[in-house]
Amino acid sequence: MAALRRLLAAIPLLIFSPVLVLVPLAALACCDLLWRVLGGRRTPADTTPDTSAATIVIPNWNGRDLLATYLPALAEATRENPRNEIIVVDGASADGSAAFVRERFPEVHVVELANNEGFGGNSNAGLRAATNDIVVLLNSDMRVERGFLAPLLAGFTDPQVFAVSCQIFFSDPAKKREETGLTQGWWDRGALRVRHREDDNVTRAFPCFYGGGGSCAFDRRKLLELGGFDSLLAPFYLEDTDLGYLAWKRGWKVLYEPASIVFHEHRGTIGKRFSQAYIERVLKKNFVLFSWKNIHEWRRLLGAFAYNWADGVVSALAGDSPERASLAAMARAFVQLPAAIVSRWRARSLALIDDTEAFRRPLGGYFRDRFAHMPENPKRLSVLFVSPYPICPPVHGGGVFMSQTTRELARLCDLHLIVLLDHEYEREAHDELARRCRSVEFLVRMKGSTHMFGSALPHSVVEFRNRELEWLIHRQIYLHDVDAVQLEYMPMGQYGGAFHRIATVLFEHDVYFQSVGRQLPGMRGITKLKAQIEYLRAIRYELGLLARFDSVQVCSAENRDYVASFRPELRERIDAETRAGIDTARYIFRTDGREPDTMLFLGGFRHLPNVEAMTWFTREVLPHILARRPAARLVLVGAEPPPRHSFPDQSDAIEMRGFVSDVQEPLGHYAVFVCPILSGSGVRVKLLEAFAAGMPVVSTRLGAEGLARVDGEICALADDPRDFAAKVVALLNDQAEARRLACAAREFVVARRDIRTLTSELERRYRALVRAKRAVRPGWAAEVAPQQPCQPVS
Repeated sequence: MAALRRLLAAIPLLIFSPVLVLVPLAALACCDLLWRVLGGRRTPADTTPDTSAATIVIPNWNGRDLLATYLPALAEATRENPRNEIIVVDGASADGSAAFVRERFPEVHVVELANNEGFGGNSNAGLRAATNDIVVLLNSDMRVERGFLAPLLAGFTDPQVFAVSCQIFFSDPAKKREETGLTQGWWDRGALRVRHREDDNVTRAFPCFYGGGGSCAFDRRKLLELGGFDSLLAPFYLEDTDLGYLAWKRGWKVLYEPASIVFHEHRGTIGKRFSQAYIERVLKKNFVLFSWKNIHEWRRLLGAFAYNWADGVVSALAGDSPERASLAAMARAFVQLPAAIVSRWRARSLALIDDTEAFRRPLGGYFRDRFAHMPENPKRLSVLFVSPYPICPPVHGGGVFMSQTTRELARLCDLHLIVLLDHEYEREAHDELARRCRSVEFLVRMKGSTHMFGSALPHSVVEFRNRELEWLIHRQIYLHDVDAVQLEYMPMGQYGGAFHRIATVLFEHDVYFQSVGRQLPGMRGITKLKAQIEYLRAIRYELGLLARFDSVQVCSAENRDYVASFRPELRERIDAETRAGIDTARYIFRTDGREPDTMLFLGGFRHLPNVEAMTWFTREVLPHILARRPAARLVLVGAEPPPRHSFPDQSDAIEMRGFVSDVQEPLGHYAVFVCPILSGSGVRVKLLEAFAAGMPVVSTRLGAEGLARVDGEICALADDPRDFAAKVVALLNDQAEARRLACAAREFVVARRDIRTLTSELERRYRALVRAKRAVRPGWAAEVAPQQPCQPVS
């Protein structure tokens, strides 16, 4: 019955909803067209403000009790400098606030208004009355620490700084910190999204999306240039967000200063005077108006109208939700359409950069890239290395590449790691690596985005789409002055960013769409259909992604040629020579004393190509080997082996050892290494390890891709089951031939795939990329340049 009543009440708005979309859409389009003909941008005259004193402005409405509680500490904190001033702007309070302040705090200047003009209007009155260049806006329910002011003033030595925000704690320590001062904003599904972050690692001035109007210092001249708080968003909420966004689009900066601490009795005024339902209605209406005023890229604005209407219809039918727009909010915004057009015109005149760039710059990595001083040739590079999987212990091929590369890279540069773990206990295994690096950050059981039906993104990309990881990457770039970002595996490519002076590098451990495509012939039914869809998503996404990187690392020349066959213009950017290697000195070379009639397969069985390889080998190859060598035995080493019943009835010939902590032992013990890989891409680390350890190898040609092309040169090659079996038997029989192959393979891997040599070259290539990017436009940060579109994380 409640649902029926809700639906009946919503019918008028549902009928009227096309008007709520089409009329504002047409009006904003006309506004933009007229602005292009008649409008013009106003160039800012950035000056450094006088930071020797500040004016503290407190908007007040019926907050006498709060003023009595918190003004004494504020007066004490500002008393040391006689040029500091405190202004209380009283919005026609009925509780005698103005008289109380005059009587109890004669040093405080009181501005009395005839009417309550809301947070923004009252703040504007204080702004006009202020005499200092720096104005600090404080809610009447804020308690300040004695030294809160000095760090704020110190943030304005840069003439481009618009605002510096305080760090906010709640008076009640048991209350969740919904408000911290470290703000973040992004555009997602047609709407602005904002949040406060709690991050104890941010211990110095840090970029933020906006400065909270109730606990923030502003450059008064710049604030007046933007027109102060916009009455469009009255009576409260989003006025400060609007100003922060305008400032970023103006080319200015907004900073968070954790050393300036205030305590907030959250919604001490608004929460007491207005109902929660009313507050939510104002918020939803203002989010709509924010996009009408500030979003000038039409692909975003069209998305806003589409999502707002769809959310509104869903809310009308299924009930309201804080995360969704509502038709009622659109209707309230519709009433303010004329004022929104006026505000949009002014916002367009003030904006010097586009929306995409304005959403980027408050993120730490982009802020460093756009504004920081960066030497063209740093004495020692700072590199951020991001892995989507545990690096230690190296239980899979990619882990071997990453662990050995990072070990060597830590000698050559300041290395900072971000490692995603499946379980908390996996941290301990990284202790030795962490001691070598300048910093290590872990994310445990990272939750990706929900994969929506019909999404064009590959599943593997959606799995790793996470805003916490995005924040962490940008935070580390900023705090550690990162020069180059190294991302591992294609799904991490979404975090590459559009940096102008920071090098971005992606290592394709395998070419994902090629790997998926090679698995298709062995699939059937719905599984194959899903894989075909994933292949189409992957080839579209991956080939577009690679063009965004300064360098793309692949495992072999074959991988490079394959990618270049689709995107020839990328060939010069593809590096096939610096990552697919191992530390050959760590592997004991041994050709004698191996256990007769034994075969070793090494690999993690969570990796589908390894499962496929063992299925083929045990069903198609092993019977032929046993027919000629009945005593032969296959040993499987690797995490999460398949159950015994999944193999043919050859239980005596198959030994499943599972995970081993050190692969040196099996590599030095068994007679022949088999690599019957039928799908996948990249270079098989298992082969490099077998080569280094002195094991003769029999592999499929695809399994040896990137390493061996000629049968019998460094390993035996065979794709037919009988031929594969014959080559294994031949090596079991002929110790001299086995030793020859092992020696040739060892020479090859030492000369061509040793990680020390490769990583030294890797560091040189990082340095060349950084030097090239920073030499293009020295001093470019003062310019405003068009930006390449970048798909944001969601």
